[in-house]
Amino acid sequence: MLNWNTIISFVNKGNPTPDRRVEKTEQQWEEILTPDQFYITRKHGTERSYSNEFCSRFEPGRYSCACCHSLLFDANEKFESGSGWPSFTQPVAVNSIKYSKDVSFGMIRVEAQCNVCDAHLGHVFPDGPAPTGLRYCMNGLALTKEEKA
Repeated sequence: MLNWNTIISFVNKGNPTPDRRVEKTEQQWEEILTPDQFYITRKHGTERSYSNEFCSRFEPGRYSCACCHSLLFDANEKFESGSGWPSFTQPVAVNSIKYSKDVSFGMIRVEAQCNVCDAHLGHVFPDGPAPTGLRYCMNGLALTKEEKA
């Protein structure tokens, strides 16, 4: 189970190796993503809070990267954070997410990216619920959801 110290260690010492890599040109990403998805995932944008249906949906299912469809989160780890973005306590695997220091907008944060294709997903904060204390604050447009049958 990941915790804040593990996340900071990944930021400072390097991320775990992903199971695979997906690399495309900017033009190739633009061709397969909506303009909003492209802005968020490839240009490190942020959607408006409470603008995505995933913020308020808690049905069983799994969440994948909107770019490369790599599995990232299970709905069992999703919680209502009150932040306006879908939030999770833990990814499905240690090597699902890539972590880096983000100093944009005069803040110091930990950026979360898909470890397979480098898509910007959102940020991770140490203010989530027990037992991890983590809050993966994700852009809903960076995710796709597969409902469990």
